[in-house]
Amino acid sequence: MSSVSIRPATPADIPAITGIYADAVIHRTASFELEAPDQAEMMRRMKALLDGGFPYIAAEIGGVLAGYAYAGPYRPRLAYRYSVEDSIYIDTSAHRKGAGRALLARLIEESERRGFRQMIAVIGDSAQTPSIELHRALGFRMIGNIESVGFKFGRWLDSVIMQRALGPGATSNP
Repeated sequence: MSSVSIRPATPADIPAITGIYADAVIHRTASFELEAPDQAEMMRRMKALLDGGFPYIAAEIGGVLAGYAYAGPYRPRLAYRYSVEDSIYIDTSAHRKGAGRALLARLIEESERRGFRQMIAVIGDSAQTPSIELHRALGFRMIGNIESVGFKFGRWLDSVIMQRALGPGATSNP
């Protein structure tokens, strides 16, 4: 098995990122979007995050993009500026090969380096056990479950909320 390498995502990754995300939108419950955005929209989203100083990273296995992750604003109001929400998407061919764990570990490091203090995981669908367990393994704790908040694929879906302190967390002022 090839090892996972993590690097900053670049605009050249947008075609692969768009494909990975489209699969999540069309076939899975990791995203509550109902229509997959095109490459131009995915590029706009990447640029907005990078321009905002947020980490956006990619995982490769054997030189092929296996997944990507980013941290973005948890909420837009200024008081939330030290909290980020993580997003991780893995190509189906790379599931259970370590890309998700490597991405989340690096995303935590990069978010801490940028001075963020809390990371929130909003996991679409309480049946996403692998995502829940990945977050738990990397220090997230269960905060709650928002029941039946999304409707996709003809059924109601929950959102699982998990949280992890970054760096000194709330033990000191930023």
